Amino acid sequence: MMNARTAVVVEDDHDVGDAISKLLDQAGFDVTVARTGSEALTLVAEGSPDLVTLDLTLPDIDGVEVCRQIRTITDCYVIVVSGRAAEVDRLVGLEVGADDYLVKPFSMRELQARVAALFRRPRSSDPAPEATAAPLVVHPAPEADPTSSEGCSDLTLNRGAREVRVSGREIDLTRTEFDLLAHLVGNPGVVVPREELMRAVWAGDFVPDSTHVVDVHLANLRRKLRGAASGNQWIRTIRGVGFRFDPCCP
Repeated sequence: MMNARTAVVVEDDHDVGDAISKLLDQAGFDVTVARTGSEALTLVAEGSPDLVTLDLTLPDIDGVEVCRQIRTITDCYVIVVSGRAAEVDRLVGLEVGADDYLVKPFSMRELQARVAALFRRPRSSDPAPEATAAPLVVHPAPEADPTSSEGCSDLTLNRGAREVRVSGREIDLTRTEFDLLAHLVGNPGVVVPREELMRAVWAGDFVPDSTHVVDVHLANLRRKLRGAASGNQWIRTIRGVGFRFDPCCP
């Protein structure tokens, strides 16, 4: 890891916060610790960190709301570190923008592995190796006129710039949403199982322990695409199997 990377550890338990801070410091991060949600939001807004570890139980603001607000400020990696172990808590944390969710108690080696796995995935603000490649444009079916055919796709996905546009309008996607869409777009008309999407998007040492993670992120992605395309839908759920991207789908 590069020494230039910065992290904010949001944790009101001093022992846990100090342990995480020490681990990240040893990994080369410049670490700042926040004990409250309001302090965390100030540090994130002022410092634009590369990583935030976030406890959900804070003395002033609930960590879910902190995560939601962080996502309006930055696209940094966010790992929730919480004692809330219920599936609903994990799903809510991921839905509001967390990249990973780690339940207390946990080993520092596991946290280290998950941080390393996240940083092997390109950030939307990082230059990508294929940045000079031509954009991948998803056109309507061959027999359709892309300039006039009603209800057909007008979606452009640029892998190099990590940019998605619908009808020329840029859509604000998280890293995970972009990666899921890119994999589906790369396999048009093919039903992609949830397990394959997990392997493709969460490559590395860490793979989520539930395929519900895929459903949560895809639900957010589909909502954004529907809003940008006046209700058009490109991603179909194939019950019991996975998802299919249809280039021309009303």
